[in-house]
Amino acid sequence: MEYSHILGGIRYGFSNLRDVMAKATPFRSGDALAEIAARSAEERVAAQYVLANIPLQHFLETPLISYETDEVSRLIFDTHDAAAFAPVSSLTVGEFRDWLLSDEATGELLSAIAPGVTPEIAAAVSKLMRVQDLILAAAKIRVVTQFRTSIGLRGRLSTRLQPNHPTDDAAGIAAAIFDGLLLGSGDAVIGINPVSDSPTAVKRLLAMIESFRNRFEVPTQSCVLAHITTQIAAIEQGAPLDLLFQSVAGTEAANRSFGISLSLLKEGQEAAQSLKRGGVCFDGSVGTNVMYFETGQGSALSANAHLGVDGLPVDQQTLEARAYAVARHFSPLLVNTVVGFIGPEYLYDGKQISRAGLEDHFCGKLLGLPMGCDICYTNHAEADQDDMDSLLTLLGTAGVNYIMGVPGADDVMLNYQSTSFHDANYLRRILGLRPAPEFEVWLASNHFSRLSLDASSPALLTGELLDRLLPA
Repeated sequence: MEYSHILGGIRYGFSNLRDVMAKATPFRSGDALAEIAARSAEERVAAQYVLANIPLQHFLETPLISYETDEVSRLIFDTHDAAAFAPVSSLTVGEFRDWLLSDEATGELLSAIAPGVTPEIAAAVSKLMRVQDLILAAAKIRVVTQFRTSIGLRGRLSTRLQPNHPTDDAAGIAAAIFDGLLLGSGDAVIGINPVSDSPTAVKRLLAMIESFRNRFEVPTQSCVLAHITTQIAAIEQGAPLDLLFQSVAGTEAANRSFGISLSLLKEGQEAAQSLKRGGVCFDGSVGTNVMYFETGQGSALSANAHLGVDGLPVDQQTLEARAYAVARHFSPLLVNTVVGFIGPEYLYDGKQISRAGLEDHFCGKLLGLPMGCDICYTNHAEADQDDMDSLLTLLGTAGVNYIMGVPGADDVMLNYQSTSFHDANYLRRILGLRPAPEFEVWLASNHFSRLSLDASSPALLTGELLDRLLPA
């Protein structure tokens, strides 16, 4: 297949599909770092013209990363659902974009075709979309998952309560949990990034959240975001683990740099499912989604694990979409792109971070994932909280499943800027969104009232209440 286009009297040629995908991508610093970005706006437009005319079927015949040497590629091709793909199989990428934005493409139909959409197809069509296109198409799709709460329902916005502490201090973590719950945060998960990656530390933190959750009968789930092998070891020691966490990427080599494989993820999923800790949700079903994955554009490039079949780099946004194939395989409760955390080498400023967040959310939803977003930036990026306010509002309009709730939006352990409990309440108020139904009932209950009373008592200030909450 020829990959070229004449624009303004100049013929722009592209060596292969990987090159077209890279050059068609809206500019970002990571692709420039990898020396695969379009060299001019004109070349980018020419690549987008070429991409728009490529049949979707071509992506099923032309792997960007070798099937023989990459288990993520094998997963993508071996699990592709041809029947689900059939309604759109005759379209080009440009026609697929037009169809996604049409009234014909309802949320129900988009959910039905999800098993037939490959990550490369999702990434390709996103490269032809404006910001409003990414929002409009994603807003149609609802992906609902359940453990003790039901996340992703239309008209709802959930939050991960993120009470990190730079020394894993139990009292500091418990105080942050109090703060978040009192402000209506935590219905997606109470998730702690631990300083110490040891089974003993993980078990202690999980036991603390379990004590807290049981004392106030909070309908939520807990997670300590240690390495998957550490969490499996904690399960073997009897830890009360709800969700099993792992960061994942879009190539076998990048996942290997994380110390994981598809078989290890399967082992972890089976270990977490064996505990049968899911609760009865509002519709009477018992929650069974036990996995929590985080991703981020640039992770494969940063690990030097980003090369395609021709030995040259694949663009970071396509590799990010491939990470969603890994996540999709394990039916997770939660997936989120930690969009600005990797730094300005990959997403330089607020504009690039915002575009990437909307792309990630759209691609994940199109692939059938329960997408959230850590709307964030590092302190050396050319971004600020105004940029995050804009992305927060755009993602809320696009129907994001959940966001982060960090005390003051400033994570003092990971040293980056995210969104706060108050930011979630702003978004719920301005868009008329509500928490997960099980959590909403709890907020109106006497259990929440008792939490409020305890939090305002002198006992909290003296540490007596926290002592009662912490496991021996």
